[in-house]
Amino acid sequence: MQSKVLGSRYELLEQIGMGGMAIVYKAMDKMLNRYVAVKVLREEFKENEEFIRRFNVESQAAASLSHQNIVQIYDVGEEDGLHYIVMELLEGETLKQYITSKGGKLTVREATNFSMQICRALEHAHSKHVVHRDIKPQNIIITESGKLKVADFGIARAANNSTMVNAGKNAIGSAHYLSPEQARGGYTDLRSDLYSLGVVMYEMFTGALPFDGEESISVVLQHLQEEATLPCEVNPDLPAGIEAIIVRCMKKEQRLRYNNATEILQDLVKVYQNPSIAISHLNAYDSEGMEDIPKRNPTQKDVRRGRAEKIVRREQAEVL
Repeated sequence: MQSKVLGSRYELLEQIGMGGMAIVYKAMDKMLNRYVAVKVLREEFKENEEFIRRFNVESQAAASLSHQNIVQIYDVGEEDGLHYIVMELLEGETLKQYITSKGGKLTVREATNFSMQICRALEHAHSKHVVHRDIKPQNIIITESGKLKVADFGIARAANNSTMVNAGKNAIGSAHYLSPEQARGGYTDLRSDLYSLGVVMYEMFTGALPFDGEESISVVLQHLQEEATLPCEVNPDLPAGIEAIIVRCMKKEQRLRYNNATEILQDLVKVYQNPSIAISHLNAYDSEGMEDIPKRNPTQKDVRRGRAEKIVRREQAEVL
């Protein structure tokens, strides 16, 4: 594919990435004389007319997004059966690579800052009725200046459930961050992104994934059937407010999560400004509000765990 020119404009220079749905190339935009990234759909998708139709619709919607925390899409096209997306080329690394380079866990301050940036990206996209459906660290780029940019908005919607979950090794990354409703092929909305954000936050703050396994199907079943270990049990130094935000994002029932990214961002800002503030696990269905509490220390762990168990029992009763 190198040296091939798409749309009489984009000269493919070198392959820089590969995923389950596409191959990414560094390219030169000969019209504007700038480097861009071109994502070319894999050959196996070009015969699927329904997929291509949805891909084009979602790509056009994603191209309407303009935000500092979202990778900008410049163009969408097709040539000789090759469907492609032209995006801004970023120098940096994925959030997944960065987390690994830091030993698997980030500082509370840095993880909170990153979480707020992802929230701002989701807030903007959701306001334009664009849902990502594949939020994971592999789809988030950290630029050399330290800014986060979320990639592939809207593209995941073009893939059906079997493409996302049963694509073998290429899908295992997505399976770790998949919401329960996506796993069972149910109705998805912006709150599906919020669940995935919760998983990303869990990983950044604790250095562990809430659900893990060698096969994607085993991870998917855990999302459907099991409760994750409380973040504080993995990282005892985690502020209680951060744990509450993560737990609420990762509720199995969509209606028990945050309503939107703006609400998460507001809580994150409060914890960022005051790590001792208490955040409720509950949403508007049964909110306990917020209050300042003394900074937690290890001797308070059992008391706090008992409070969390009480909250879980109340919410289970509400669902039933």
